[in-house]
Amino acid sequence: MTQFNSLLEGGPAAGRGWRRALTACSGRDLAAHQIVTEVAVGVKRGSDELLSGSVLSSPNSNMSGMVVTANGNDSKKFKGEDKMDGAPSRVLHIRKLPGEVTETEVIALGLPFGKVTNILMLKGKNQAFLELATEEAAITMVNYYSAVTPHLRNQPIYIQYSNHKELKTDNTLNQRAQAVLQAVTAVQTANTPLSGTTVSESAVTPAQSPVLRIIIDNMYYPVTLDVLHQIFSKFGAVLKIITFTKNNQFQALLQYGDPVNAQQAKLALDGQNIYNACCTLRIDFSKLVNLNVKYNNDKSRDYTRPDLPSGDGQPALDPAIAAAFAKETSLLAVPGALSPLAIPNAAAAAAAAAAGRVGMPGVSAGGNTVLLVSNLNEEMVTPQSLFTLFGVYGDVQRVKILYNKKDSALIQMADGNQSQLAMNHLNGQKMYGKIIRVTLSKHQTVQLPREGLDDQGLTKDFGNSPLHRFKKPGSKNFQNIFPPSATLHLSNIPPSVAEEDLRTLFANTGGTVKAFKFFQRDHKMALLQMATVEEAIQALIDLHNYNLGENHHLRVSFSKSTI
Repeated sequence: MTQFNSLLEGGPAAGRGWRRALTACSGRDLAAHQIVTEVAVGVKRGSDELLSGSVLSSPNSNMSGMVVTANGNDSKKFKGEDKMDGAPSRVLHIRKLPGEVTETEVIALGLPFGKVTNILMLKGKNQAFLELATEEAAITMVNYYSAVTPHLRNQPIYIQYSNHKELKTDNTLNQRAQAVLQAVTAVQTANTPLSGTTVSESAVTPAQSPVLRIIIDNMYYPVTLDVLHQIFSKFGAVLKIITFTKNNQFQALLQYGDPVNAQQAKLALDGQNIYNACCTLRIDFSKLVNLNVKYNNDKSRDYTRPDLPSGDGQPALDPAIAAAFAKETSLLAVPGALSPLAIPNAAAAAAAAAAGRVGMPGVSAGGNTVLLVSNLNEEMVTPQSLFTLFGVYGDVQRVKILYNKKDSALIQMADGNQSQLAMNHLNGQKMYGKIIRVTLSKHQTVQLPREGLDDQGLTKDFGNSPLHRFKKPGSKNFQNIFPPSATLHLSNIPPSVAEEDLRTLFANTGGTVKAFKFFQRDHKMALLQMATVEEAIQALIDLHNYNLGENHHLRVSFSKSTI
């Protein structure tokens, strides 16, 4: 466990940086020491958890009451909000901050994009000004957060250019903020070796390119662009990704905002498995320094340009990039073959956890296929309802509601990865008004009742069900696995069924339909939003495989989109 946390928090090399930061401020008072300690934690979490919406929320934080005040004129100088369409500036205006947010959290927003040189908190207005070292870094940051809404303490915040080209504060009244910035500088300096110095192989050294070339070996399960983004975002801001198939291998080019982030990701992830005992990452630096992404779709994505077209049917790889890629002669080193039951180390576990679809360390795809589900609503739950809900995340083979404890059930999935996936997404969700608990069972299989024994229909074998979503290897359903959400994806809709028909159908499940939208180019599919996730779960259970007539059975799944 300690090793796993070390990776998530930046690893041993980063730990040395934090100690240097503490040493750099050794002459300061106790309060300054506390600030530096919290900055160390905040900086690490800021870069590692950029998209998670939680940077530093420790209730023991000694910085929670820290207020940065400017000189006497600054309160007037910064009155009013900057225009959204202002010219680029290295000073950024951040609005709608939570009242208890700290300087550390605000600074951490900018760290993946470059050095932060100054900060001014206006706590009374729930605003802040953040100054970066260069205008280019500020532009990259604004572009990135235009595509991905930033969150602090689970609250969305807004970032835009300031009208001010430089942030001038009275440092005598701004000592705490300056201590924060000095600690950040110490950490950044510690993590970037000076030219001419020798470092160990495990240390972070300057990389030649911010672009990584990734090959997936032993791809037993499909790997999507979104999975790669979730894994690699743990090491910094991912700006662009291009995926393609070359020499019958799934490959990708991935661009960070900073070459150091690319180096950190390569050191941590090269040779690791995304899923247990399969989907091995082979990572090398590309000779390219910038990717030209033309389309945002399931093959390529520019996270700084959400306005790009989807380019249906168009190749995602720009011809110039393809030509440059073909000229690269450096081959990825392939270590010895992994044991089929190899236990992933901390790096693999972290990568897999980031993807949110992985079996537990040490669990092969063939083991721990049985789940124990408890706190069920015993008056309403049936084997069929459990089959439908858990079938979103894998092919359910058997379901047994326990005879002497009808609020609990055993569910056997097709393999260990599917059982882990279902547990990750469904544990803690509401089903029939009760929060269910999902854990791995000690049982290796679900036993069917003895022949002639009536178990009141509590056990059912679904092994030959035609409703399994993942029977076909490489099925697109593998790429559309999302956590339960209020928005549902509907497909296989016949032409004769109108929006009002579907709204009425879903309202009859007991919930409220908040929004509906047919796909523009394909009216066989639609998005439908219920009022709550619980209502969406209920609707999926009731209406997946519902007969709409004309030999069309409705397909329902959770969507990552919103309407």
